Amino acid sequence: MSALKNSRQTTNLPAAQPWTPLDRPSTPPLGLLLFDIDGVIRDVAGSYRRALQSTVEHYSGWRPDPACIDALKGEGSWNNDWDASLELLRRHQAKDPGVSFSLPEREALVDVFSGFYFGSDPEGDPSAWDGYICDEPLLVSPTFFSDLSARGLRWGFVSGAEPPSARFLLANRLGLHEAPLIAMGDAPDKPDPSGLLRMASSLLGQPFSAASPTVAYLGDTVADVQTVIQARSQCPDQRFVSLAVAPPHLQSPDQKAARDDYEQRLREAGADVILPETRAALDWAATLG
Repeated sequence: MSALKNSRQTTNLPAAQPWTPLDRPSTPPLGLLLFDIDGVIRDVAGSYRRALQSTVEHYSGWRPDPACIDALKGEGSWNNDWDASLELLRRHQAKDPGVSFSLPEREALVDVFSGFYFGSDPEGDPSAWDGYICDEPLLVSPTFFSDLSARGLRWGFVSGAEPPSARFLLANRLGLHEAPLIAMGDAPDKPDPSGLLRMASSLLGQPFSAASPTVAYLGDTVADVQTVIQARSQCPDQRFVSLAVAPPHLQSPDQKAARDDYEQRLREAGADVILPETRAALDWAATLG
């Protein structure tokens, strides 16, 4: 699921710094598995999606339901939640010209969104954040990553999440203090594959080629799938695999029909493998051996 995606910093924590590759074993990995964060590593239905809904409601009095947001995300062009909020406001206004609200400036909307997401003091100490960020269930445990390493895979994160939010999750929640991360501001927004290619090249430690280990990217949106498709077009000799998973809010039994529809859209976009949940990536990794 997408996060805050823009070069503007919204907290007083350090902005994203150019990522320096970690020391890695000299032997090549069995494969490389890169992850989106929102909707894949953490459940953001109660945070980012809720902030999107609250932001739209703040300006218009109308609160988009999850199906409305899914439909917008399914178009593949709205990976940025700020822009998605603005677009929903535009469409709501166009659909009902009688509604009485003015479209906000993007900067003002960002401030409102950040207030909902981070809380009453977005620029304060992360330990004191009291916004929706506090309501983000983890979808994996720290042992998930040690299990991947034990199976010979290298891993990292390519996400549009704002750097403080991503680092808060990885370091404070998962204990991954030096995890390879490309976040908002480090690379162009997906589906531009620049961030994916840069991270993959650094972690592989060798040129892309038909002989290089498989590079897989696990995401939960059409834009994530399209990122892999574009990476293939730029580096046709390298094997890239698009792994996809439906976001957590679609994984309850009563959402089966909506989930089936969402997964079909991921397949139509070009996903190679649909996983039932993020942890199932361990089963996929076993097929590489």
